[in-house]
Parts: sequence; C-alpha cells; structure tokens
Amino acid sequence: MVKLTARVIVTPKPVVNDPQGLTVKGVLHRLGFEDVAEVRVGKYIEVKLEAEDEAAGRRQASEQVRELLSHTAIQG
Repeated sequence: MVKLTARVIVTPKPVVNDPQGLTVKGVLHRLGFEDVAEVRVGKYIEVKLEAEDEAAGRRQASEQVRELLSHTAIQG
C-alpha cells in the first residue's frame, strides 16, 4: 500500500458565468490593477488516500472527482 495526496483544482468551464470571478476582477480594477483581463474563482481540494500503487491511486482520485467533487456539467 502507498499513501498518496490528490490535489484537485476545480474551476468553472469557460462557457459558464462566474459571478465571483467578475466581482474579484472589478475590485482589482478599482484597486488600480487595470491589466487584469479575467478572473476565474474555483476551489482547491486535497484528498489523502491509500492505494495498492500510484496508478490505482490516480484511478481512485479521478473517480472521486467525477462522482462527488466536481459538477462536470459546469466545472472542469
């Protein structure tokens, strides 16, 4: 058995409206950071797991992301 840490970054797909990102972009512009073209706000998730080997751990992590951690219709 190996212990692994899966690090998952979930963000809205480009075609999905991101109101949080728009808000952050607006605040950055008001603070004088006019060069900011786009902001996307997502989430960062760490999952510690045990698996037979690294390949099995990667398969487990991928399945967990698809099944629970992201809404695949709107997040990538």
